[in-house]
Amino acid sequence: MSDNPGENDQPDPADDPTDSFEEIIAAETTRDPDLAVIEAGSRTLRTQGGPPQADVPGRPEDPEVDKALREVEAELATRWGETKLEPSVARIAALMDVLGDPQRSYPSIHITGTNGKTSTARMIEALLGAFELRTGRYTSPHVQSITERISLDGAAISAERFVETYQDIKPYVEMVDAQQEYRLSFFEVLTGMAYAAFADAPVDVAVVEVGMGGSWDATNVIDGDVAVVTPIDLDHTDRLGETPGEIATEKAGIVKQDATVILAQQPVDAAQVLLKKAVDVNATVAREGLEFGVVSRQVAVGGQLMTLRGLGGEYPEVYLPLHGAHQAHNAAVALAAVEAFFGVGAQRPEPLEVDTVRKAFAAVASPGRMEVVRRSPTVVLDAAHNPAGARVTAEAVGEAFEFSRLIGVVGASGDKNVRGFLEAFEPVFAEVVVTQNSSHRAMDADELAGIAVEVFGEDRVQVEPRLPDALEAAITLAEEEGEFSGGGVLVTGSVITVGEARLLLGRG
Repeated sequence: MSDNPGENDQPDPADDPTDSFEEIIAAETTRDPDLAVIEAGSRTLRTQGGPPQADVPGRPEDPEVDKALREVEAELATRWGETKLEPSVARIAALMDVLGDPQRSYPSIHITGTNGKTSTARMIEALLGAFELRTGRYTSPHVQSITERISLDGAAISAERFVETYQDIKPYVEMVDAQQEYRLSFFEVLTGMAYAAFADAPVDVAVVEVGMGGSWDATNVIDGDVAVVTPIDLDHTDRLGETPGEIATEKAGIVKQDATVILAQQPVDAAQVLLKKAVDVNATVAREGLEFGVVSRQVAVGGQLMTLRGLGGEYPEVYLPLHGAHQAHNAAVALAAVEAFFGVGAQRPEPLEVDTVRKAFAAVASPGRMEVVRRSPTVVLDAAHNPAGARVTAEAVGEAFEFSRLIGVVGASGDKNVRGFLEAFEPVFAEVVVTQNSSHRAMDADELAGIAVEVFGEDRVQVEPRLPDALEAAITLAEEEGEFSGGGVLVTGSVITVGEARLLLGRG
C-alpha cells in the first residue's frame, strides 16, 4: 500500500491530471468530440450489429437529469481518484457511523481477487435473485456509466436515484471531510452511497466487490457472511505486493470471524496465506477442486454448457451465455458462494433447486467480458488489463471462435505490465492496432507501439492514436480476406478502452 499522502496531495484536477475527470468518470463524458459523429451513423463501425446488448445504461435522455448527474460526477472528480490510496478505513468508517451504519442492516457477500470479480458478482446476484431475494450489487470500475456501479435487483440504479442518493448523504460527507485530515475519496463516497442505497431499498443481501486489495479497501466496513476470493495473480504490485502471497495477505482482510470463505484455485503461496487467515478467524473454507468445482464443460452456441459440483451435489446441464473456461470457474465459485449463503453443505446437505440455478445462469450477462458487439466481421470486447487476464482471454477466443485472422485493438493504462499483456496475445493476434483511450492514465500510443513492435515485429503493428480510427483500421484488416473469410477483431487492454469502443460501436 502507498504511504500516507501529504497535505499537497489533495487533488486539483487542473494541476494533477492523474486525478482528472477523464480518469474517474465514465468514458462518454470526456470522449473525443468526433465520437458524436460516429454515434450518429458510421456505417463502417455500426452496421451488422451483434446480439442484444447487455443492460448498460447510457446518458440520461432528460437534459435536466443529465445535467444533475454531470454535476455530481464533477463534484466526485474533485476527490482522490481510485488509484490513490491510504492504508486506512477510518474515513469510510466515520461516514458509516454518521449515516447510522447502513451496511449492517443486511447480510453481505464480499468478493476480492485479481480477475473475475465483476463477472462472479453478477453471477451471484443472478442466483440470489432467482431465489427471490432482493439484491444490491456494488462493482467497479464501470464500463460506460457511473450508475452501473450500484445495482438493485440486477439493474443499475437510475440517474435520478443516483443523484438523490448523493444529495442525501452529501451533508454527512461534508461533516466527515471537516473532521478528517484528508477528505473522503471518490471511491469512499461511492461506497457510502451504495451502502445507503441498499439500506434504503431495502435489500435482502448485498453483493460487494472490493475496489483494490481488501484490508484497507473502502468496502471493508462490512462483515461479509461469505467471503469470496477469485484467482489471485500479479496486479497493482506497487500497492499490494510483488508476489501472490503478499497480495493474498492484503486480500485476506475481507475474511471475518466465523464467516465462510469460498476460494477459487490459487497459487500455492496465496492459498497458504488465505487458509491461515481462515484458521485464525475460525472461518469455514470451501476450495475449488476439492469441495466444489467444474465437472465438465463444452462449447455451446453463444456460451457453454456445464456440469458444476457444488457444496450440496451436482448441477448438470447448466447453460452459461459467457465464453471461456475462466467463466465456468467463476460460475462454480458463484454457485458455491450462494450455497454457502443459504447454508448448503454441513447444515443442509441437499443442493439448491437445479432448475432455478439453470434459469439464473442462463440469464447472466457481463458487459465488456468476451462480449460480441458486431458481426461481419465479428468484434469482441474484453476488459482484460493484466497478463493473467490476457492469457485466459486469448485461450477463450481460440476456443469460442474459429477466426482465420484475428486483429487486436489494444489501448492500455501506463501503470500496467503492458509487455506481459501483449506477450500473452502474440500467438493469437495476426496483427495488432495500438491506440489510446481518453484517460490521462492511458499509455501514449507511440510508447505502446514501441513495446508492441518488440513483441510482434514491426510488420504486425499499426498505430492509430484515436480509438475510432483504430477500430476502422482493425475492421478493414479483418475484412481483407473477404466478407466471409472468418476474420475477427478483439478490443482489449482496459475497461475504459472497452467502454469507449462499446459506445463507438453503438452499444451504449
